[in-house]
Amino acid sequence: MEKFRFLKWPVYKDAKKIFGLILETVEKFPNHIRFSIGQQLIRAAFSIILNIAEGSGRKTDKELKRYFDISLGSCYELLACADTLSEQNFISQELFEKIYVSIDEITNQLGGFKKSIK
Repeated sequence: MEKFRFLKWPVYKDAKKIFGLILETVEKFPNHIRFSIGQQLIRAAFSIILNIAEGSGRKTDKELKRYFDISLGSCYELLACADTLSEQNFISQELFEKIYVSIDEITNQLGGFKKSIK
């Protein structure tokens, strides 16, 4: 197994992009939600990245799949946060759609990865 193989994976790179978008978004939140809901958004986005990376270092396919499942859960969490914030007018519909498309791409990649693993 190649050491640090996740660094080459497109899904890892895409997860880092959405993390950057989330950081930029949270910086613009009013203080009363930046330090509560904003931090939850950041944790969910960061969890996607970290679980992809950690799973890539596991020795068995079963373990790798488990970390991808955790990463997928974080994708759903992030999208639910974005949807709720959009509904409450803390983020624009345009930004929500950008997040949605990114999460859709990441979940498709993770699902494809899981299917390719025996």
